[in-house]
Amino acid sequence: QVHLTESGGGSVQTGGSLRLSCVVSGYSFSTYTMGWFRQPPGKGREAVATITSDGAASYAATMRGRCTISKDNAKNILYLQMSSLKPEDTAMYYCAADPFRDARYPGDFGSWGQGTQVTVSS
Repeated sequence: QVHLTESGGGSVQTGGSLRLSCVVSGYSFSTYTMGWFRQPPGKGREAVATITSDGAASYAATMRGRCTISKDNAKNILYLQMSSLKPEDTAMYYCAADPFRDARYPGDFGSWGQGTQVTVSS
């Protein structure tokens, strides 16, 4: 059974940094496209960043270079390093996985974690 568990969320002030982690088990982590998504209160889920099995990364324009997605295939851990955080970054952050290399949108991903809350105060 595929299982993804996010951690690293918390409350930070504007301009702060945060590193999210997603521990993956139950499938071939190294062969999947992985992604980070977020869902602000009362809004839909949106993509933050994705990374393919061969290391190609894609970022949402809204982040403007303020985050870096990476993964450790040996440890089966996906990371999202965020910096220069803004109040509008406040959301529940989810990690996701799918065997489709070009997966980019929430509907493209078949496996999801439970989420970790990120709150950025002004």
